[in-house]
Amino acid sequence: MTFDEAVKAGRLDAQEALALFDSLPTVELGFMRGTWKGSELHTGHPMDGMLGATGWYGKRFVDEESVHPLLFYTEDRASVFPVDPRKWPSPTIRGLVGPHRAAVETEKFKARLRLTVYRGKVSATMIYDDWPTNDVFRQVDANTLLGVMDARGMASPYFFVLRRDGA
Repeated sequence: MTFDEAVKAGRLDAQEALALFDSLPTVELGFMRGTWKGSELHTGHPMDGMLGATGWYGKRFVDEESVHPLLFYTEDRASVFPVDPRKWPSPTIRGLVGPHRAAVETEKFKARLRLTVYRGKVSATMIYDDWPTNDVFRQVDANTLLGVMDARGMASPYFFVLRRDGA
C-alpha cells in the first residue's frame, strides 16, 4: 500500500503501517526545521483519535536542541501555542486544549532532535525531555513525513503524519 492510499483509507493495521514506514527514506536533521501540521494515521492503537479530538496542531523544530513537541490551536483557532508535555495529557483536561492554555503553555523547548537507529535505519528522531518517548520520522516527499511514536511500555507504535506548514 502506498502512503497516499493509506492516508486516503484513513486506517490500516499496525503491520501494514510498519511496512509502509520501513519502505520510506530516512530523514536528515536539517530537513526537520520549521513548523509542521500533524494528523493521525489510525492503526487500532489505543491513542487513535486522541490528538485529533484535542485541537492538536503539530510540532515546531527550530534546531537540533530547540523543539516544541506539542503545538495546539488557541481557543479561537487563530494561532497555535506550545504545550508542556508534563502538563498534557492530563486527567483534568478533557477535549480541546485551547481553553486550558494558561495551565499548559510553555515557552521552553521540551524536546530535541537526534539521529537514532530504529528498525535498522538511522533517521531523524525527536526525543522528549521528560518522557521515555521518541518520535522517529521517515520522508514521504519534500513536505511530508510519516512519524512513529515509540515509547517504553507501549505495545505497538502510534503513527502520525506531519506536513510542512505553508506547503
